[in-house]
Amino acid sequence: MTGLSEVKAAARKAAFARRKAAFEMNKPGAAGHLSEVLAGYRGVPLAGYMPIRTEIDPLPAMAEAAAHGDVGVPVIEAEGLPLRFSRWEPEGALREGPFGAKVPVVDDFFEPEIVIVPLVAFDLNGGRLGYGGGFYDRSLAQLRARRATLAIGFAFDAQEADSLPLEPTDQPLDMIVTESRIVQFPA
Repeated sequence: MTGLSEVKAAARKAAFARRKAAFEMNKPGAAGHLSEVLAGYRGVPLAGYMPIRTEIDPLPAMAEAAAHGDVGVPVIEAEGLPLRFSRWEPEGALREGPFGAKVPVVDDFFEPEIVIVPLVAFDLNGGRLGYGGGFYDRSLAQLRARRATLAIGFAFDAQEADSLPLEPTDQPLDMIVTESRIVQFPA
């Protein structure tokens, strides 16, 4: 491991512990502010995610948005590639995908204009620390090369960090939504 890799690994370990503690508090209505944000974008194609392990659950907000337009979830096709996003319905049939995340049984790919991004940690400058695979960074870079794409980080307040070890390839968040607040970052 290089110096930056070690720093990122340590930051991830600390953030995972904070996220786990927040998850275990199991506060109802955690997606309320996410629903509020998405209500301002009715009909705009968006992608959320199927929560795994201790991730905050965006499914209630995604289900509300699905009544007004296309909602998808990420599909990992191979290591090193960007994600693709397959249309998702709240009661649609799902299958096991990589890393334990469920994906639709039938792939119906589209390009979202809003991406709800899971994360391990965030800072108040729009920085995001993910799992280390680069999937969301590659995907956001590809989408943003085609059109404006809003990246909304969704996390527990406890996942906030004072600063993060970021690299030039890390895609910034436009907004962070937690169980208690909405923070927009300047462009």
